[in-house]
Amino acid sequence: MGGAPRDEADDTDDDGDGNGWLPSPVSKALKLLALALVVNFLVLPQLAGARRALEVVGGVQVGWLVVGVLLQVGAYLAHAQLTRSLLPEEARPGLGMMTRIELASRAVSHVIPGGTAAGAALNFRLLQRWGVRGADAGFAAAMQGIGSAMVLHAIVWVALVTSIPLRGFHAFYGIAAIAGIGLLSGVALGAFLLTRAEERTTDLAVRAAGHVPLLDPDGVGEVLARLAERLRQLLGDPPLLRRAAGWAAIHWLCDAASLWVFLAAFGHVVGVDALIVAFGIANMLATIPISPRGLGVVEAALITVLTAFGLPRAEAIIGVVSYRVVNFWLPIPAGAAAYLSVEVALSGERRPRRERLGELAQGAVEHAQSREAWARGRGLRTRRAEPD
Repeated sequence: MGGAPRDEADDTDDDGDGNGWLPSPVSKALKLLALALVVNFLVLPQLAGARRALEVVGGVQVGWLVVGVLLQVGAYLAHAQLTRSLLPEEARPGLGMMTRIELASRAVSHVIPGGTAAGAALNFRLLQRWGVRGADAGFAAAMQGIGSAMVLHAIVWVALVTSIPLRGFHAFYGIAAIAGIGLLSGVALGAFLLTRAEERTTDLAVRAAGHVPLLDPDGVGEVLARLAERLRQLLGDPPLLRRAAGWAAIHWLCDAASLWVFLAAFGHVVGVDALIVAFGIANMLATIPISPRGLGVVEAALITVLTAFGLPRAEAIIGVVSYRVVNFWLPIPAGAAAYLSVEVALSGERRPRRERLGELAQGAVEHAQSREAWARGRGLRTRRAEPD
């Protein structure tokens, strides 16, 4: 009453960000990345001691840094080839396209806390736009993640078996061993439930889905049936299993070799067994959704384990920070550029209309047949369960 009229501009919500022109999630992500940059490039080197850090940086061997970058590129290519090997051949993107799709999804996962899910969603969407069926893209993503983790644990176990006789038992070995046992047990149980107890597992999942809002029980049953079918195909194709495991091993070994080279560039050669154990523990901890793709967690784990194995602290900090520049930070701008190139390639694609319509029709027929077969099987099981 009698007060000055309120300016409409004052009604704007300032909770989203301090600048008023960025959405809140983007603003928070940028602030987090800025903080991480400060910690990575200003705080961590100071922990090594300013004078010692300058000495270490001054003695860097640039040629080794170039080799480290090339090894990271090799790791990205091997990871893309792993995904390609798990996709149906008729819908498989070329290596260049697959690498760009994965770089784009990796960039997203590097800028959002717990962003692995967001990166996987982008990967899934781009593969679908390329022409890969949703079930096939989902299966490839699941098998890529699980299979890649299993290969990493296998590599770490080999390092443990080699290292214990040489260095004696260390507390870090117990962490790696327990994590490996937990992963392998979970994967074995999941494979058994989907391949040996499919009907019971599907029935339980469908009943549970019926109590969850927004979930279609029939859709859940179809997805599980498709996953079980693809898993049986994969397990029944030893050459494909070997190829997938081989590409996963190349990916991890290139990544670990890149870390070794970055440490060597600053004047210290690490034992391979110690490096693999540190690398494995850091990547296991990176799966915990605390920060984007283990930002801060990986650095802390690598520096802690490497110094425990005798690496001088200054060399460990500078080497790990340099490695993470290429491993974590470089994929962000590279992934943004890759996403733009993928969008241009997909929008500029000019396949014959008849071919596209044929693919859509075939996909619709296969989907209908799959749904009908699953429904018949469920109806038969229901009738068998009914009392006479």
